[in-house]
Amino acid sequence: AYERLTGKKLGFETGATCGHPARLPAGTCRRMTPFQKFCLLLADLVLVVHVAFIAFVIFGLILTWIGWVRRWGWVRNLWFRLAHLAAIGVVAAQALFGIICPLTLWEDELRLLAGGEERYAGSFIQHWLHQLIFFEAEGYVFTIAYVTFFLAVVLSFLVIPPRRSQHAQVT
Repeated sequence: AYERLTGKKLGFETGATCGHPARLPAGTCRRMTPFQKFCLLLADLVLVVHVAFIAFVIFGLILTWIGWVRRWGWVRNLWFRLAHLAAIGVVAAQALFGIICPLTLWEDELRLLAGGEERYAGSFIQHWLHQLIFFEAEGYVFTIAYVTFFLAVVLSFLVIPPRRSQHAQVT
């Protein structure tokens, strides 16, 4: 969907064989500047935050239902549930309006500033986390998935309503 919307290529391609992100012919290498290394580190950090966000959305719903069955009190925490609903709500809204995830854009821009291509598979973290969170499919497939997941979270609000914490109530 990103390629179709922006016209930018998302491959893991690079000409460098030394592991440095570069648009150089195969067999050539150049050293990264400290600024490029910093940008690459920030890009990996953004990617880790992106994966953590996705994990929060997915496992938040799964654990809410498991916690309901097992009677875990924390799954009814109002702030947790509102944060969870807001997280998937933003994702679903972005998909419906054709907005690319800002975390994806920031990561790609940082990788370009580091001298490489978007989503260059230059580090272990980047390579495996990208394998985990990025899939090839038409944009509408993701929109349907995100909206369906959002509706599942809304359903969990109805079936497993959140409660205010006992400490927050004034007596």
